[in-house]
Amino acid sequence: MQKEKVVILIDGSNFYFKLKDLQLQNLLNFNFSAFTKKLSSGGTIVKTTYYVGKIRTDGSKKTQKLFNSQRKLLNHLQSHKCNYSLGYLMKSDGKYHEKGVDVNIAVDILVSVYENLCDRIILISSDTDLLPAIKKAKEKGKIVEYVGFSHKPSLAMVANCTTSKLLTKDDSMMYIER
Repeated sequence: MQKEKVVILIDGSNFYFKLKDLQLQNLLNFNFSAFTKKLSSGGTIVKTTYYVGKIRTDGSKKTQKLFNSQRKLLNHLQSHKCNYSLGYLMKSDGKYHEKGVDVNIAVDILVSVYENLCDRIILISSDTDLLPAIKKAKEKGKIVEYVGFSHKPSLAMVANCTTSKLLTKDDSMMYIER
C-alpha cells in the first residue's frame, strides 16, 4: 500500500505570533524537520512551505535588523528542507501589514488539489480567508487538517477542516532546540 502524500503549509506570521504568545518566539531554534515529520503521521511529505512577508530595508537600523533576522530564518528553514514563499510588507499608519501571503497559501492549496500532489493538506494557519480554498479541497476529496494552538484556536477552521489538531505549549516546546 502506498503511503499517504502530505503537503504542509505554514502561515509564518500566524505561527510566529502564536508561539510568541507562549514565550517561544525564537524560530532559529525551532526544529521544523521533527515538527513536520510528527505532523505527517508517517505520511510522505511532498512539500513543506513557510509563508511570510518579505522584509525590505529602508536604511534604518530597525529594518536592517529585521531583514538580517529574516535572512537567518529563511536559511534555517532551508536547512530543514522547508521551502518558503514570500509575500510583501506594506507600511500603513506606521505599522507593517503582510500582503499576498494568504493568496499564496490559497493558490498552493488549489494547486496541490488540482495537480493531485497530495492526499492530505496540513494547514498551520488560523486565517479564515483560506476557507473557500479549504472547502474546494474537501469537495475534491482531499483531507485538510487544521493545526492551531489550544490557547487561541480558530473555531471556524476547526468547523470547516476535515480534522484538527490543537497544539499546547508543551507540544510546541518539544521542537525548541536548546
